[in-house]
This record gives sequence, C-alpha cells and structure tokens, in this order.
Amino acid sequence: MKVLLGMSGGVDSSVSALILQEKGYEVVGCTMLLFGEEGKAIEDAKKVCKTLGIPHYTFDLKHEFNCYVIQKFINEYKQARTPNPCVECNKKMKFGMFYEKAKELDCDYIATGHYAKIEFSKKYNQYVLRKSEEEKKDQTYFLYNIPKEELAHIIFPLQEYSNKGEIRALALKKGLDVAKKKDSQEICFVEDNDYQKFLLKHMKEKPKIGNIRLKTGEVLGKHKGLINYTIGQRKGIGISYSYPLYVVDLDYKNNEVIVGKEEDLYSKKLFAKDLNFQVEVENEFKCLAKIRYRAKEAKAVVRKSGEGVEVEFEEVQRAITKGQSVVFYDEEGIVLGGGVIS
Repeated sequence: MKVLLGMSGGVDSSVSALILQEKGYEVVGCTMLLFGEEGKAIEDAKKVCKTLGIPHYTFDLKHEFNCYVIQKFINEYKQARTPNPCVECNKKMKFGMFYEKAKELDCDYIATGHYAKIEFSKKYNQYVLRKSEEEKKDQTYFLYNIPKEELAHIIFPLQEYSNKGEIRALALKKGLDVAKKKDSQEICFVEDNDYQKFLLKHMKEKPKIGNIRLKTGEVLGKHKGLINYTIGQRKGIGISYSYPLYVVDLDYKNNEVIVGKEEDLYSKKLFAKDLNFQVEVENEFKCLAKIRYRAKEAKAVVRKSGEGVEVEFEEVQRAITKGQSVVFYDEEGIVLGGGVIS
C-alpha cells in the first residue's frame, strides 16, 4: 500500500516515515511549500528521505496557503476575533489539498506526524479520530475539521507511542540527523510567535485607537488597537483601578476594549458555527467539550440551533473566546466534531 507522508523536516514526521517503511508501506515523502521560508525544512526532509531510500516531492502551495490561512488569520483579528490558523491549515491544506495530491499520485493513504489515533469503532461503525496516548501532545483539537470520509484513508504512525523521548531515541538509533531538532513554533508563519508584529506588517489598515470601557459603562482610557488585546488578558492594559482589571470582551462595532473583574470572564454558554461532525450525532447530545487547545475537557450539552450549535457547560468556563474552536469528545476520547466559537 502506498502512503503520501507530509514531512515538515522535524523529528515527528521523519520517524513517521521510518515507522511506515518498517511496516511495509511504500512511502512517498512530501513537503508543502506554504509561506516561502521552509528551505531548511525541505533540506532536512530530503536528507531523511535519502537516508531511508524513499522519494521526496515538494508541492508549492504558497498562493493557496496565503488565501485560505494567512489572509483569514489577518481578517479574523481585524474583526476582533482570535483565530486558530492550525485548524484552518489542517482543513484546507494538510487534509484538503494534500489529500487531493495523494490521489493524483495513486496513494492509498496520507500520513502525518500528528499525535492522534485513527481506529475503527464498533460503537459508531466507522473509522474515528481518537485522542493520543501522549496526553500533553495530543493534537486532536486541531483535527476535528477532517471530513469523516477521509478518516479511513489517514494514518498517524506515532499513535502507538506515548512519549516524545521514545521517538527521539528511535531517530537517533536509525541515524536520522533530525533526532535532536527542536520542536516547531506554535504558528509556523509568524516569526517568534509575535503575532502583533506580524499583523502590523501585513494589515493594510492600521489598528485604530479606541476606548477602554468598564463593563458597567465607565470609560477608563484609550487602547492601542484591538489586535493588541485578548480575552482574559490582565497585564498590558495600562489602566490602574481599585481592583485588578481583565479584558472581558472586544467590541468590534464600537472599537472598544471592555474590561471588568475576573469573575466577569466566566460563562456556561457559547454558540458555535462552521461545524464539522466526524460521527453522526443527535440534535441534542451530551459530551466533553474543549474550548481551547490547552483547556481541559468539560461536561456539556450540545443543542443544534439554526446554522450552529448552542453549548451549555455543567460548570463555568473561563475566557470563552470568539474565533477559537470548541471540540466535542465522547467519554472514550473519540472526536465527535467541533466548530468555531462566535
């Protein structure tokens, strides 16, 4: 069986190539050129492929990546939302265009170095996405947008490993140069994770100064542009008050930063749109829901409503943020689906 493997030049995807090869798959390595600065990644991926004796391709998808991921990232911040570009990249690029490239090359599967599991579930009578054994590294939160039809054609070679140390040790044992390479940064196209600097450089219209307003209505001062603030932020507001202030909302319409007490950050409800369900669900169902990558799953009830879903948590959640994703799991860690908080 032939597998097209996405290779970033890092240790995870490199060891994925090794694992697939040892299992008898015909492996084809591929690196997507997304934002024009992956020269070192391509070089490292080619070296690994040469060591393992497998072919390597480079797909130039800079234009598509800019349209679907970078511009959406910028536009979301313009509208005072906090996007998650990895979710969009997985949907459009790694499990969208990449999957189409695999079919063009007559590959039976695609594979990546993500920490997640694909397995057949008797409960749902289909292939499902399930949380990784490596809890701290689990990346299913970013993968809920994969179409359920593709799940049967995806392999996550690292799903049998529960420790990053094991993976690096395997790379060392096989003499792969990337064994000690550092993990990649959070947002690949944003240098040093300084998203504010990136936005200022790429936005045509610069952020406008506006009011910092207390939730109760009082204007306390001026902000430097909505892109410089996030829900839950305490430091950097620049206002002294009788109690600690937190950013509790960003009012795009009136160009205002709304601040309040920490208790104002907590809520039990949210609404989400742009949904993708990987298994069939009822119009109302119970689940464990996760509102950001680093958050813990929490018990919730999800109700379909118009073009989206209403999510009601059993316990209050801190700093629910527009633009981030909410992802639904069952009690076994299987991804049911998810959507974008609005």
